[in-house]
Amino acid sequence: MIKKILVSQPQPSSEKSPYFNIAQKYGVELVFRPFIKVEGVSAKDFRKEKVNILDYTAIVFTSRTAVDNFFRIAREQRLTIPEDMKYFGISETVSLYIQKYAVYRKRKVFFGTTGKLPELVAVMMKHKAEKYLIPVSDVHDDHIKTLLDAKGLKYKEVVMYRTVSNDFKPGEKFDYDMMIFFTSAGVQALKKNFPDFKQDDIKIGTFGPTTAQAVRDAGLRLDIEAPSPGAPSMTAALDLFLKEQSKKK
Repeated sequence: MIKKILVSQPQPSSEKSPYFNIAQKYGVELVFRPFIKVEGVSAKDFRKEKVNILDYTAIVFTSRTAVDNFFRIAREQRLTIPEDMKYFGISETVSLYIQKYAVYRKRKVFFGTTGKLPELVAVMMKHKAEKYLIPVSDVHDDHIKTLLDAKGLKYKEVVMYRTVSNDFKPGEKFDYDMMIFFTSAGVQALKKNFPDFKQDDIKIGTFGPTTAQAVRDAGLRLDIEAPSPGAPSMTAALDLFLKEQSKKK
């Protein structure tokens, strides 16, 4: 019987989130608690990268976290970003977020329409002469590198933030019937916090193939995997699973 579910993400800001509908529909308690958190690299560690931001003519942002940390480091280094610096965002949402730190001019801000990397790279290809700087996390795949190398664009990836374990505090309760993970780092954080973790009847759900593989690699049983043909989102997959469970009562 599933009564309490740990969702390893921050609590949704909108009350209209499907998670809240699920909680009401099935009478379950949802606890939003990220297993990982993001920390910006220090100015000292950034200097070790030996990257001069002003050597680049365009900055590529794949997330709002990247935007926050780029402008934080620029501020810590007391840099004045040139007026003609171009910005490329993976989506319109990320590009609009740049307004928090810089005057938004359509002639210098570009973005992909689908939120996917190939689309962003296609936009970058229209500006082949630029020297691109890409702020990334210490935990990242080579997808963008592979795409840019294939197109012969000039770029440099630089680590500006880190993904670290958001450790459980001593005495913090762990009484969940189900856990939902969205990153492989989250699965690793579970093992770090609870090295003797025994799954038993605890259900595990994941979003994305990399996260699913991390669960299997950790020797755990995977009960819900999204996306799938019948469940394109994590909430859709969770809804389907709980519906099946309720039939077994």
